[in-house]
Amino acid sequence: MGAQDGPTLIASVQKAFRLMESVGAHEGGATAKQLARETGFALATTYHLLRTMTYDGYVRKLDDGSYVLGEKLGTLHGGSRDQARLNRVRPTLAALRDDLSAAAYLTFYEDGEIRVAEILDGPRAPRVDLWVGFEDAGHATALGKCVLRELDDSGRAEYLSRHHLSDLTPRTVTHPSELLRRLDAAPDVPAVTDLEEYSLGTVCVAVPVYRGNTLGSLGVSLRADRPFRIEDAVTRLVATAERVTRGLSLTI
Repeated sequence: MGAQDGPTLIASVQKAFRLMESVGAHEGGATAKQLARETGFALATTYHLLRTMTYDGYVRKLDDGSYVLGEKLGTLHGGSRDQARLNRVRPTLAALRDDLSAAAYLTFYEDGEIRVAEILDGPRAPRVDLWVGFEDAGHATALGKCVLRELDDSGRAEYLSRHHLSDLTPRTVTHPSELLRRLDAAPDVPAVTDLEEYSLGTVCVAVPVYRGNTLGSLGVSLRADRPFRIEDAVTRLVATAERVTRGLSLTI
């Protein structure tokens, strides 16, 4: 039994990866027959695998009948790169959480939406109840308003044209003109706050960060009955944002 023990492997998956490696070795493309010879697979098997991978976007068939790697692999590579960047800054986010005993949040403005990339919370730093998605609550969160403040006039107008300013709490600003006025009221203040505008009993503070040219925001959530902590949070956030931006922008 010992000689037979080992991980359960799926041969078809192994063959697909082996074939993909063979396709990637030919920058100008390779035919199915050539790939079958290189991998040692039956021609029929090679055709079936290529057809499946082409359908899913991992391989692309050229007009001359040869195959090259598809765009889907580039998407996977980009996601892996972004994950590596997040791994690089996660200890910094954890330190922010522990120093302030407050959940830390990181968002990015991608494809016209404000999306949460990371939340670091804990027993002493519970996250806010995300009862409404950040994509629909940019106007009511410090993280979202921080992003909106950094956008130019056309960027803000484009965002607001696609998003209804829902009334989430009695403190939520629901009129675009009033929201814009508040965003521009104190341009020299480094942080943006949400004073129970998203969730009653919770205040949030956020500052801008960048991942290369991608705008984002870094923030923390605090109990509303401890407003004196906002100033300390701003100081820590500004310093942490600089380190996070550096970490996210490194290419190695």
